[in-house]
Amino acid sequence: MDKLVIEGGVRLEGEVAISGAKNAALPILCASLLTRDPLTVENVPHLRDVTTMLNLLGQMGVAISVDEKLGVELKSAEIRQAVAPYELVKTMRASVLTLGPLLARCGEARVSLPGGCAIGLRPVDQHIKGLQAMGATISIEQGDMIARAGRLKGARICTDLVTVTGTENLMMAATLADGVTTIENAAREPEVVDLANCLIAMGARIDGAGTDVIRIEGVERLHGARHRVMPDRIETGTFLAAAAATRGDVRLEHTRPDILESVLDKLRECGAHIETGADWIHLKMNGHLNAANARTAPYPAFPTDMQAQFMALNTVAAGTSLITETIFENRFMHVQELVRLGADIEFEGNTAVVKGVPHLEGAIVMATDLRASAGLVLGGLIAQGRTTIERVYHLDRGYERIEEKLSRLGAKIDRVR
Repeated sequence: MDKLVIEGGVRLEGEVAISGAKNAALPILCASLLTRDPLTVENVPHLRDVTTMLNLLGQMGVAISVDEKLGVELKSAEIRQAVAPYELVKTMRASVLTLGPLLARCGEARVSLPGGCAIGLRPVDQHIKGLQAMGATISIEQGDMIARAGRLKGARICTDLVTVTGTENLMMAATLADGVTTIENAAREPEVVDLANCLIAMGARIDGAGTDVIRIEGVERLHGARHRVMPDRIETGTFLAAAAATRGDVRLEHTRPDILESVLDKLRECGAHIETGADWIHLKMNGHLNAANARTAPYPAFPTDMQAQFMALNTVAAGTSLITETIFENRFMHVQELVRLGADIEFEGNTAVVKGVPHLEGAIVMATDLRASAGLVLGGLIAQGRTTIERVYHLDRGYERIEEKLSRLGAKIDRVR
């Protein structure tokens, strides 16, 4: 099993390009199920989760070809089986995003209840509630969701909580429904907007993506299209936090500062000097690293997917910070691992109190989920001496060649078995 070995204490400097967004690519790949025509998706990141999704779609009968520029063409002319089995779904909860498209296209779907990171319950009840409002009958049998419907009907859906995958699933299903569907309390994340833009390119009629009310007027059929996946804002934030934590000077290309404003604001609060352009961000630390509080909340607030990285940064910042997690109930599993590196962190309930220390010291630590892995990488970059991170397969689910990119910035980091 692969490990990452980091010799810490190196200031990151240089330039690196950001990959396509995993959380946009996965639902966009699922959108190929909505049409018989080819869908070409560009800027797809080379990640474990993307490979899992392509394997799942291929098992359903989607013909897939990948070019040398990370472009993927998907042809769903015939769907052999509208089934997402447990063997594939258990490793990646985004597999649930096949439910809406399969039901809209085929009138039936069997999708295993999802797995993925062990960071909280993340129930799919809002997906089920919305599809039932559109006329589907759904039952749970032997751990699978069994969904059936004739042509789905437009409906007014108000979700009980903001859910990104729920919004995406219902939006995709509604594109082929009879009539108008309104999703209220919709997720506003940029990845939802990116999916909507792809669907619109395929002929869907969607208004309001990026707001909390999305209106979809169903059409008889969608056609093929070409779409480029947006940059990954969490990878962007991770590299920026790493640059700040190591008192570095880093320029990121092929990214978008407009979708990361809450993180940029927090990094400035920590003392970072940040300049931006349409597709680049330059961060330089000139002075002290200051502690800053953070509270996670749905977009456009501070993202839960940046909480672990920001906590790692605060471990060596001057002062005390409060990190409050409001999205997932189990997302502090990285705390004990950071403590192994010498961090001073106490937590109760959903708030961690982080007291900055002069330095961390290398140790063996174990990743428990995707973003915790990134937090531990930052911890290793900060720490004096050698840090070994075990179970980095979590990291490979969401970061494309992270050790190669960090090496380009001067980090001493190697992947070993």
